Amino acid sequence: MSKQHFTTKHANADTVQRNWYIVDGTNLTVGRVCAKIAAVLRGKNKAYYTPHVDCGDYVIFINADKIKLTGNKMEDKIYDTYSGYPGGRKEETAQNLIKRRPEVLIERAVKGMLPKNRLGRKMYKKLFVYAGAEHPHTAQQPKEFKY
Repeated sequence: MSKQHFTTKHANADTVQRNWYIVDGTNLTVGRVCAKIAAVLRGKNKAYYTPHVDCGDYVIFINADKIKLTGNKMEDKIYDTYSGYPGGRKEETAQNLIKRRPEVLIERAVKGMLPKNRLGRKMYKKLFVYAGAEHPHTAQQPKEFKY
């Protein structure tokens, strides 16, 4: 009786099939939805997920200005930026950041959940965040993202 050898199929750039998903951020909690988006950008929702290959899908996030934070995070959560110069540190609360640039809140949350290497930077480029309900990706026919 001979033994059969089964090999695991690894995804590569040629075999990956990419889909487009759209997420409406109205009344969604930032951390919960961003964790799901990060998993889709990595490709963890696919059966052929391979850690060293970018097998994720494209994600369009609309209505970023209608996102919500739990607890007192709107007033208490601080976002820092640093220019690199002495005295170049700026602080901003989440409430002010949502008023000024709501896309940044989502982008920073998702980016922090992706790998910190070349592959993570490539995955991050597949995320498109818009403050309102309008987006220029209708030609890609994005599907509604199911949580």
